[in-house]
Amino acid sequence: MEIQGKIILKLPLQEGTSKAGNPWKKQEYVLETFGSYPRKVKFDFFGERADQNQLEVGDEVTISYDLESREFNGRWYTDVRAFACQRGVAPASAPAVAPVAPQPAATAPAPLQAQSQQPAPAAPDAPAAPVFNDSDEEGDLPF
Repeated sequence: MEIQGKIILKLPLQEGTSKAGNPWKKQEYVLETFGSYPRKVKFDFFGERADQNQLEVGDEVTISYDLESREFNGRWYTDVRAFACQRGVAPASAPAVAPVAPQPAATAPAPLQAQSQQPAPAAPDAPAAPVFNDSDEEGDLPF
């Protein structure tokens, strides 16, 4: 899977030694996606990939990643584990749409003007509209 965005936070490098005596390191970053509703995603590079992919705040990147979940003491934790990074990726832009100029009402065809001034007839087999109580009594609404 891939995600595009801009690096907004670089967290401190974490290092340690496993139970088997092997050294490990993990570098975590926070990426903010492009678009109308940007999302923040924390991901990490683990092991030698942490050295190979040094990112800085402000870098625009495409990250290739895998999701990994594990259980610990009855709780589940999910990691976004990055395995590749491409720098300098511009956000995908929306296709350009030419604006359409509104037509004045005077140039609309006559049948449309006449039709828009008349109320639409109700369907013959449509159920009646519900009747609402306009009183100020408490409890007449379900919420």
